[in-house]
Amino acid sequence: MTDWWLQTDRLLAKAWTLLARGVTDRLAAARHPVLATVSPEGWADARTVVLRGAVAESALLTVHTDSASDKVAALRANPRCALLVWDAKAQLQIRIRARARITPGDAKTWAELPDGARQVYGGTPPSGTSLSVPENHVPGPDLARFAVLDCQAEEIDLLHLGRDRHRRARYARVDGWHGQWIAP
Repeated sequence: MTDWWLQTDRLLAKAWTLLARGVTDRLAAARHPVLATVSPEGWADARTVVLRGAVAESALLTVHTDSASDKVAALRANPRCALLVWDAKAQLQIRIRARARITPGDAKTWAELPDGARQVYGGTPPSGTSLSVPENHVPGPDLARFAVLDCQAEEIDLLHLGRDRHRRARYARVDGWHGQWIAP
């Protein structure tokens, strides 16, 4: 797909292609998006997560987390979140506003995770607890603490940093993802 940045529909398709690649390719830029939430105290909180699902047709992005994490507490208080990806090769910034749904992880998905990945869903004391030394945290897999965040995209903002000009478009679920060019 050449010159994908010239039309809003092709620009959006390129973004979803990059997001889908992030699910399967450990080296893809979209593999580790930044997830931003609003803390219960009203502060913006951002952290890097691993993208586990990206489905363009339903505009759904999925990440895994520990249910005891601060992000889960924040999303319980306010399910609004944002995801950010910068793909340097494509010169494309992808910003997504979404609503997150938190569900317990299932045994099938858990079994498909490598042991090293399972270690981060659990442990004592729980995520975010103060420690006197790092060694006081004992990692340990705990299926009961494994959670899935399904982030339903509501708005997508794409910025392509082109050589001749920057192009930016905004898309919204409410208008069927019809793209609107906006000033970069």
